Amino acid sequence: MQSQNPIIADFVKLANSAAGTVAGMSREARDNARERLRERLGGIDFVSREEFDTVKAMAQKAREQADALEAKVAELEAKLAKK
Repeated sequence: MQSQNPIIADFVKLANSAAGTVAGMSREARDNARERLRERLGGIDFVSREEFDTVKAMAQKAREQADALEAKVAELEAKLAKK
């Protein structure tokens, strides 16, 4: 049979209570940090993925058109230089 030492039993209860308190405090701190982050990010306007992809495609097309125009200008300048 295992003997029950009241001092050890009290110490175990105290340790369990402290562990529960620390776990509760960490949950509360995490939740508070999340709430503060939500409040700070609340005023920021984010774009949707569709909007981002649309603008990205527009930029790519504009880049391609600029490259084509640059090549055309270089070709015309070369023709003028030959004359």
